[in-house]
Amino acid sequence: MNVPSDLRYTADHEWVKIDGDIATVGVTDFAQGELGDIVFVEVETEGEELEAEEVFGTIEAVKTVSDLILPLAGEVIEFNEALEDDPALINSDPFGAGWIIKLKMSNVADFESLMDAEAYKNTIGK
Repeated sequence: MNVPSDLRYTADHEWVKIDGDIATVGVTDFAQGELGDIVFVEVETEGEELEAEEVFGTIEAVKTVSDLILPLAGEVIEFNEALEDDPALINSDPFGAGWIIKLKMSNVADFESLMDAEAYKNTIGK
């Protein structure tokens, strides 16, 4: 189970990496493993300002469809279009090529309120 220490995490099993005021968001290795084979990702909120905890899209696996929950408030500025052709990138490379969105954060300080790797490991029992 891969839990990179340079990222922050949510209870909804999403990871966040920041670069200035831009956050890259994806689902964790644990989440993709629980979901199984991912067959579709939909994000129709590109260009929208959303609050933290709002649904920004959905992720569909062979056995379920789950909402994607925004970890931080801000504007969804980019969707990883590679996922349209190959949503399984989330399964094969959840922390790299399988990222889902980029977000211009409303408040960079909110990043500090997310779980660090150790706290996330405790949440998933690893």
